[in-house]
Formats: sequence, structure tokens, C-alpha cells
Amino acid sequence: MKRYLAFALTIVMALTAAGCGVSEDSSSTKDTTAAGETTAAAEETQTEPAAEEDSPYDLLADFSKGESDKFICSDGWSNGSPFDCTWKKSSVAFEDGLMKLSIDSIIPDEYNGGEYRTNDFYGYGLYEVSMKPIKNIGVVSSFFTYTGPSDGNPWDEIDIEFLGKDTTKVQFNYYTNGQGNHEFLYDLGFDASEEFHEYGFEWKEDSITWYVDGEAVYTAEENLPVTPGKLMMNAWNGKGVDGWLGKFDGTVPLTAEYQWARFTAAE
Repeated sequence: MKRYLAFALTIVMALTAAGCGVSEDSSSTKDTTAAGETTAAAEETQTEPAAEEDSPYDLLADFSKGESDKFICSDGWSNGSPFDCTWKKSSVAFEDGLMKLSIDSIIPDEYNGGEYRTNDFYGYGLYEVSMKPIKNIGVVSSFFTYTGPSDGNPWDEIDIEFLGKDTTKVQFNYYTNGQGNHEFLYDLGFDASEEFHEYGFEWKEDSITWYVDGEAVYTAEENLPVTPGKLMMNAWNGKGVDGWLGKFDGTVPLTAEYQWARFTAAE
């Protein structure tokens, strides 16, 4: 019996270290990366985020340190159309100094997706991420703010979305009280799925400006959202939106990778 208990404890400790896909205790994996450990992915970092205790940011999730206690994994529900997946904690992993959001399937034609979201709501300021999206027809990899009826709020949202059918482009969009149709497709001049780049948007009362590698590339100034939202990242496959995403071909597993995400509040 003692031998069995020791073996079981070893398995639980190993699973807990894997990250959000196994445990809801955000603090359990925060410092599991050994000091000085490097990976090929980490070497691709363009700008290292500051340590959290010295951070100039109002929110910083450095995924080389594992989970952040400011975020949770979505688990056990589906958003419905056009999402063709159920959010699962098991589709969010912290390994190799990265957060990995996956699209996978255990049962044919039934898919799981990964989503990571903040506990709190954030308003005007600068939102930034370092990421590599999925390259595959019919899927989306994202970084965005959102709030809506499930929070007792109007549907307000600001998006950075990579359509896997063409990762040489990125789509910017926003919703104000449920009204969208503000899509803008920006030609990056590189394939975002091949290496990490920095993307972001600065949300002000009179404008939203999107950035790629620190350069302002697009600005919107009409009918802007006003309601603070949760900072979110997800990877999902679509259904019934073939004209937008292309028809998903069932390829799994697929993984989007994130090095860090951060927010700096407006002064």
C-alpha cells in the first residue's frame, strides 16, 4: 500500500506541473521552470518581459514561469456557432517555457479547444502579446478583450485574430454593444506561424490603434467600445463560416504558442 501511495503521489505531482490542463491551482506551477533553463522557443524572444515583482505593467503573464494567478482556463462549455469545439482545461498546457493552446479531438468530429482568460476586467490602455498562431485552414488563434451578457454587460470586444488559412495576414476587429463589422485584414509581410512576433492594441476613449512589432499599423475612431473586459486568448475551429475561415479539414492536434501577455493601463 505504501508503495502504491508513493507511486500515486509521484503521478499527481507530475500532472500538476503540466499546468492549467490538470489543476485549477494557478500558483502550483508558477515557478516550475528551473533557473537558467533555456529552450529553442525561448531563444526566439524579441523582447523579454520584466520579472513580475519588478514589472512596470498592470498585468503581466510570463508563460516561461508557468501559469498566472491572474488567469483561469475555460473548461466544460461551448460558445456555440461559429465555434465547433468545447473549451477544455486539458487543451491548455505550460511547457517548454510557453503557453500552448491546442485544438484536439478524442471522438471523431468532436473537438476541444483551449482558452485562457483573466479573472478581472481591464479598460483603456495598451494590450500586448508575443505569440505564434496555428497555420491550418478553418481555425483561429487570438488575443482579445471581451465582456458581454454573461458578465451582465453589453457585448464589447477588441480583437487580434489570425485566420489559419493565411497566417501572412492578421485580422483586427471590434464590437460595441454587439455591433461588429469593423474587420480590417492587415498584410504582415511575413508568416506569423513561423516565429514569435509582438502584437497589440492601444485602447483609448477616442481611438483603438493596433501594433505589430511595436509599429502602429491601423487605427479605428468610430463607435468604439467603452466597457472594460477580460483579456483572453484562445484557439478554436469554426463551423458554418467557410467563407471566412475556410472549411476545417479535421487536422488535429493543432497548437498556438504564447510567450507572454501584458497590459499597461492608460494614465
